[in-house]
Amino acid sequence: MRHLLALLFVMYIPWGTTAQQTTTVEPAKKPNIILLFADDAGYADFGFQGSTEMITPHLDKIALEGVRFTQAYVTHPTCGPSRAGLMTGKSQYRFGYEENNVPTYMSAVSAVDGTEMGLPIEEVTMADYLKKQGYATAIYGKWHLGGADRFHPTKRGFDEFYGFRGGARSYFEYTEAPKDRMNLMERGFGKFEESKAYLTEAIANESLDFIERNSKINKPFFAFLSFNAVHTPMDAVPEDLAKFPKLTGKRKIVAAMGLALDRAVGKVLNKLKELGIDKNTIVVFTNDNGGPTDANASSNLPLSGIKATHLEGGIRVPFLMKWPGKLTPNTTYTKPISTFDLLPTFFKAAGGDTKNLKDIDGVDLLPYINGTLTERPHETLFWKRDARAVMRKGDWKFIRFPDRPAELFYLPEDERELNNLADKEPERYLQMYKELFAWEATLERPRWLLKKEYEWRDVQRMDKFWPKKNNQ
Repeated sequence: MRHLLALLFVMYIPWGTTAQQTTTVEPAKKPNIILLFADDAGYADFGFQGSTEMITPHLDKIALEGVRFTQAYVTHPTCGPSRAGLMTGKSQYRFGYEENNVPTYMSAVSAVDGTEMGLPIEEVTMADYLKKQGYATAIYGKWHLGGADRFHPTKRGFDEFYGFRGGARSYFEYTEAPKDRMNLMERGFGKFEESKAYLTEAIANESLDFIERNSKINKPFFAFLSFNAVHTPMDAVPEDLAKFPKLTGKRKIVAAMGLALDRAVGKVLNKLKELGIDKNTIVVFTNDNGGPTDANASSNLPLSGIKATHLEGGIRVPFLMKWPGKLTPNTTYTKPISTFDLLPTFFKAAGGDTKNLKDIDGVDLLPYINGTLTERPHETLFWKRDARAVMRKGDWKFIRFPDRPAELFYLPEDERELNNLADKEPERYLQMYKELFAWEATLERPRWLLKKEYEWRDVQRMDKFWPKKNNQ
């Protein structure tokens, strides 16, 4: 009888399996990925950063549902190079993307200008890597990584594009071609089509269709919403301006532009929930560089400095990440990270093996956020432009200036960089000076050069927005 029962049990098991294999486990579905990227926003200009002036409920909700990073850095304090680091997962200085790429601002002896200033085609992008993992990819909004056709987003890993190739444009429809044709809105490749809607809203609206189409066919997607808000020109709609009766001038306008940005983010979040895919979607929000207070009245407080400077206010940015079930809600991560960490973080989440990522500087952030790895993601970080250069090593920050002796700051006790400790820490000072130059010696020369006058302007801007230099 015992032998008969054993025979019946074996006959019951499907052919080619064992008893242990009768229970099948459905493979985990790859998460969708949405990167929300602001432009020239102030470090302090969000509710989740403590602002009582700005209205940002949807972004604040991401902070409540995810992780807020208190020491998130960009790879450069201006638009183009910062995006190059983000897109490639590495320090863009290593391939010569050191200067911002702004047509008509370049030196007469610059190697290239205009549409030729772009992300080198041999560099592999975030979108390239995610496509290999089976993702649908799209970018909406600002590109600013090259205007020539070979640099076009659809040739750099993105399946879909609706945006502009340049760095800044009106938020309203052009009825006549702008001076720089790179700032025309373009659908796909070569089909120029202006939006009737306010541009911040149009960027969100375009992404909703992409999200819904891919959700219906169960295809994982990567949507990069590269907003130009709150970059100049200062364009806002009357309804948003009316929400800030106590503010005036540019501060009122930037608040209204920030409100439109938050509303656009809300549309995306609501669409994810409506489709039932919000719990399987990674959402990241960050910014390309510090706010240019002198241009758009943004605020980087309590940090010193602004866009185009290497003080904390120029390179430290707001940064949020949520991934339901993977990240603990309403938490903070306090160790330094960089925007070049997003590429390996997304790649690993998409099922990739980070060992296959060659020649990058970023790391997968998840083990650090979750506490599996307790060390810092980066012991050292570097920045430079022309004669200026910066090294952060541990909690120490060394800044080399073109017009005065280098200075040394201990950030945990001096976030505003007011107390130069070079005299008190001479050995550390000299060692970091050497290490910074040793790093520079490994880099390529810049691929293009801004007029030298802009270096002087940036130094003046730094002094103006550095309380130390104003005895504030």
